[in-house]
Amino acid sequence: MTTILFDLDGTIIDSSEGIFASIQYAMQKMNRELLNLTQLRAFVGPPLYASFLNLGFTDTEAKTAVDNYRENYRKKGMFQVTPYEGIAEVLATLSEAHALYIATSKPEVFAKEILAYLDYTKYFSGIYGADMENKRGTKGAVIAYALEAIHSTVDQKTVMVGDRSHDIQGAKENQLAGIGVLYGFGDRQELVAAGASSIVQQPIDLLKILK
Repeated sequence: MTTILFDLDGTIIDSSEGIFASIQYAMQKMNRELLNLTQLRAFVGPPLYASFLNLGFTDTEAKTAVDNYRENYRKKGMFQVTPYEGIAEVLATLSEAHALYIATSKPEVFAKEILAYLDYTKYFSGIYGADMENKRGTKGAVIAYALEAIHSTVDQKTVMVGDRSHDIQGAKENQLAGIGVLYGFGDRQELVAAGASSIVQQPIDLLKILK
């Protein structure tokens, strides 16, 4: 049996509509210029607080921006998501023989609500994410938290599947292989540079590596 950790945004679901709208809402509330598509796409995957810091926000401003983002996200952005084509079939097939878990930089409470809304909770043995206080502020910290929680079940191969460099880097920090996906928000160059052990084009391709 393989233990497989999946990222959520950009790997299981295209959550860009709700995320982008919530980012722009936060920018408006802080009287900042709205972001272009390239800037918005860079937000998907990494911890939200760090992404606002990367825009030049101070620590206090970034925390306020996160609060503003979550205000809109809770109201309507959370469920503006679309599962990637074929991902449900992939998860159903893999869950028959392997232990699947979510390890996401999205707050855990939001991840659980989204997966329940999509009726995807049934595919996963556990759902692990960031906390609301930014104590698990990196993907490496989230993965470590997930591994600690499921340690008793990890007795064979464990891998991380994600679409951004921080997924792969977080996996490496925890001595795991990282599999990159190209249908999300990262690109091949980013994933190769991060050290992905394998890279797939479409969700169905994951079965060739993981089944």
